Amino acid sequence: MFLPTITCSDARMMLKQGAQLVDVRNPHEYRHGALPGSVNIPLTTIQRAIKQLDKKTPVLLYCNSGQRSGMAKRLLEAYGFHLVHNMGSYNRLYECEPAG
Repeated sequence: MFLPTITCSDARMMLKQGAQLVDVRNPHEYRHGALPGSVNIPLTTIQRAIKQLDKKTPVLLYCNSGQRSGMAKRLLEAYGFHLVHNMGSYNRLYECEPAG
C-alpha cells in the first residue's frame, strides 16, 4: 500500500512556490476531473515523459487511490528525482486545493 508522503498544507505551500503537480491517471480519468494546474502524465508513459519534468523542482503526484502515484514516485526517484511526493487519492485532494 502506498500512503501520501506530504500533508495538504505542505502541498499547498509547495504549489504556491512553483511545484509541479502531476496527475498519473489515464487521459480519460484526467478529462473527467483533475486538480487545477495539474499536467497529465499517465503512469504507463511516465518513463517517456520524464523530460517534461524538472528534477530541481518538487513534483507532487496523485491518482485515484495513491497506488499509481506511489509507483510513479518510486520510478522518478530511480531516475534521480529527489523532490517527489505522493499526494495520494484525487478524491482526498479536494481539501488540498487552495481557497480561490
